[in-house]
Amino acid sequence: MNSAVHPPVTDCSSNLLLAALPSQEMARMVPMLDQVRVEAGQVLCEAGDPIEHIYFPHDCLVSLLGVAEGRMTLEVGQVGREGMLGVTTALGHDTTQVRAVVQRAGNASRMDGARFRSEVERNPALQKVLYRYTDALLAQAIQIAVCSRFHVHEARLARSLLVTRDRLQSDKFHLTHEFLAHSLGVRRVGVTKAASALQQQGLIDYSRGNIEILDPAGLAAAACSCYAIVREAGAMPVAK
Repeated sequence: MNSAVHPPVTDCSSNLLLAALPSQEMARMVPMLDQVRVEAGQVLCEAGDPIEHIYFPHDCLVSLLGVAEGRMTLEVGQVGREGMLGVTTALGHDTTQVRAVVQRAGNASRMDGARFRSEVERNPALQKVLYRYTDALLAQAIQIAVCSRFHVHEARLARSLLVTRDRLQSDKFHLTHEFLAHSLGVRRVGVTKAASALQQQGLIDYSRGNIEILDPAGLAAAACSCYAIVREAGAMPVAK
């Protein structure tokens, strides 16, 4: 499914990674970017695909899923306005390592992968920003892996919902049981039980995929300690 190309916007700084670039480098990159709309559930890439495009989200959210045997998945990170999809290009990778699925529809800036690789090679300021962001993504992936191995479904779901809340800056969003099951690497019944437990405690309201976080502090208390670590990694500033 292709992203729809929309007319250019004059300000790409709503993406914080782009905004972290020096103004002259930001101005150089803007003409290379297409403005696209991505839809919920859209697969932007599959693990092993050639990296054809780089995405810088503005108000959308993309889930990064590790894939085993072509069908079993586990969310290893999220990309929102703080970052980009395709950062491993900066490390010399020509193929993707994860399945990237749009979690929330919205807008993004998109750049041709080959052109982006050339830009990275010539642009030390961009290299610095990308390496720092790559380190933050790796820290998130490591902690999520630890969380998935050692913590119960209820705490993991609380962690996932809070991270989504932070990325979207909203207490209300839409996530289906199926999507959460793929993200957490559990069966749908596990998601149902965990969501019911959080709802019974008055922490969330969950109906037909529509989620509202009613008590953020209480939900944070129900989450494992991994939430604070993942949040800190995701919020890591990228200095100019």
